[in-house]
Amino acid sequence: MSVSVGSINDVKVIIFQIQSEEYAIPVEFIQSIERMQPITRIPGTEPYIKGVMNLRGLITPIVDLRARFSLEERDFDDSTRILVISKDTMSFGMIVDGANDVLDLPKDKIEPTPEVVGGVQAEYLDGVIKIGERLFTLLNLSKIMETK
Repeated sequence: MSVSVGSINDVKVIIFQIQSEEYAIPVEFIQSIERMQPITRIPGTEPYIKGVMNLRGLITPIVDLRARFSLEERDFDDSTRILVISKDTMSFGMIVDGANDVLDLPKDKIEPTPEVVGGVQAEYLDGVIKIGERLFTLLNLSKIMETK
């Protein structure tokens, strides 16, 4: 028996990149995907908060995922995107190196995050999915916006 695309056993995700790694977020949390725009710096915020921007009349905080994951900085280029996220009562943008695909991934393929995760701290992750040779890491959006 084959599973149809978009069945209730699938989760539809947006795939994006930070460095050479691919990450996933359920599309239900994505409001929009934007090209880089001017960001207004806010003094006294965490280093990973790049500032705020005006997105269609809403002032939205912008998180640099490279900085949040303690990765080296990189200049923004034509591939750089801002994923505008809405989860619970939070709304924020995340700067990513590129947004690649929208995929339907089988929920039963989501595995717990391994105890040892190179690079990104495990607390920011909700699980991993392996499809063929590709490995996607599901992000925990609530933890990304938590302050320590």
